[in-house]
Amino acid sequence: MTGPACSAVDAFDLPEWLGTDPVTWSAVGPLELGIVPGSLRSDTSGVELACDLLAGDVAYPVAVVDEATRIQIHQAWRHGQVHVVRRGGRLTLGAPGTDFTAPRVLDAVGRLAKAVGAPPDHFAVRLRVARDGSGWDRGG
Repeated sequence: MTGPACSAVDAFDLPEWLGTDPVTWSAVGPLELGIVPGSLRSDTSGVELACDLLAGDVAYPVAVVDEATRIQIHQAWRHGQVHVVRRGGRLTLGAPGTDFTAPRVLDAVGRLAKAVGAPPDHFAVRLRVARDGSGWDRGG
């Protein structure tokens, strides 16, 4: 048994503003079962797009993705890309692993910038500091 089905998304089918506007990805909820809910926001127009991060190797209590999708996530990552999917109606960036450190979040979002043809410095990431100061707030 796995989570909701994933369908691959072609970066050319994403909104044009992702490749032209300065964009901020923000975490909007805690890491839960391998998913960090988030959103992309144009810093120019204010338009938003739901965009989650998915840790493709989470397997307990249920596998977050099927085996074929997990392999595609690893293959894309190995080639310096991010596997972009639609999962439960939401745009989702797949990365290998079971957690998202701050550098991993930056890496995933930077790879999205590359996929849409934007300079990486057009993208920013917003994370909330954990209450105990131990890093970013994963909701723990």
